[in-house]
Amino acid sequence: MELRRDLGGTVDGLMPELKGLLGQLVAIPSIAFPEYPKENVRRAHDLVAEELRKSGVGEIQVLNLPDTSPVVYGRIPAPEGAPTVLLYGHYDVQPSGDESLWHTPPFTPTEKDGAIYGRGAADCKANVVAHIGALRAYGGKPPVGITVVIEGQEEYGSVFDDYPAEKPELFQADALLICDAGNIRAGQPTLVTALRGVADVFVEVRTLAAPVHSGQFGGAAPDALLALVAALATLHDADGNVAVPGLRRDKWQGANYTDKEFAEVTGMAPGMPLLGTGPIGERIWYGPAITVIGLDAPPTKTAASAVVPYAKAYLNVRVHPEQDPAEGQRAVIEHLKKVRPFGIELEVTGGDIGAGFAAGTNGPAYAAMGEAMKKAWGVDAVDSAMGGSIPLTNTMAAANPNSEVLMLGVEDSNCNMHGYNERVLVSELRNVALAEAEFFQLFADRMRK
Repeated sequence: MELRRDLGGTVDGLMPELKGLLGQLVAIPSIAFPEYPKENVRRAHDLVAEELRKSGVGEIQVLNLPDTSPVVYGRIPAPEGAPTVLLYGHYDVQPSGDESLWHTPPFTPTEKDGAIYGRGAADCKANVVAHIGALRAYGGKPPVGITVVIEGQEEYGSVFDDYPAEKPELFQADALLICDAGNIRAGQPTLVTALRGVADVFVEVRTLAAPVHSGQFGGAAPDALLALVAALATLHDADGNVAVPGLRRDKWQGANYTDKEFAEVTGMAPGMPLLGTGPIGERIWYGPAITVIGLDAPPTKTAASAVVPYAKAYLNVRVHPEQDPAEGQRAVIEHLKKVRPFGIELEVTGGDIGAGFAAGTNGPAYAAMGEAMKKAWGVDAVDSAMGGSIPLTNTMAAANPNSEVLMLGVEDSNCNMHGYNERVLVSELRNVALAEAEFFQLFADRMRK
């Protein structure tokens, strides 16, 4: 009991320096996209490495992989008989977009109403700072072994996604804390236990050699755009549920958004209905989604009065966490090839795929983190999921087939990550740092029993 009370007080005492460090990191526009200056990525890398050294991570090295930003890699050896915990995060950020749409400059960290605003404040620099805070809560000598992996090109795409499978000995741990997730709502500690898989599908239709006059020939001439729209309409039923056979959907037993919360989080127009039926969690986490994310067709501003000869759609398909994304992709391709709107054959091809992930929830790490989160937030933790994918999670899990994967973080559903006015709540930063610190001791205790 004394240790737990001291951890809370220690983390509270660390908060001024942790907020200051987060501010330093947010002020560095560490965007790893090709057209942005590489020196900013290097500056963020160097700052993270130095702060980890100050936090007791003595064995720090740089993983310089081809065509990617440097990865900070460090270790603290485990005490005798103690487990090892891997801490993951990333120091790179998304571009800021149109800076005129930000209430405060994106790379000028601004604290207001209990939140720190700035690009990367939530995704993912506050998670990196939380790792540092948890280590400093023990004076750099935690009761578990530590492996720290902080990469610098997560937002753009990195060869590091595959590297842990090539060098599994560098990433061995009993528990993996993938801190690039967050809470379903502020103040509600959440463990993300599932990620949907992803697959791309392209649909093309060509009906004429060139556009022809819609007045002279429309009504009989085969309209490529009309055929494409008709085909896309078969992907969902009248309620908006995915209607493609072979795509898995299961009951979801974890936390859920309310309809009102979901409308607020997504910025739905007033009175706009949700798509699909059933619990929202089932629709967005444990079932499929098919989204038309691109369309090649004449723009309205320059459209001529002509029958369209060619059209193409780009579909983003999300599949159940435990379904093979290639299987889901094939299901969509086969469905569309059978449609033949108005007797017109479609050309349907597959693109990139990414596997989903389902974490185990019966091990000692999961139990210890649930207990640690309750101590930090004061309420029971819940399970949630993410509709997006984190490719590294699968690779890390493959490198550690006997370890537990815990996905958590400082983000909440209103943090605006990747959007304008991104922010992290100071309370969530504090609680994640404290939960990690509590977890180290609770997990060590459980593994020694």
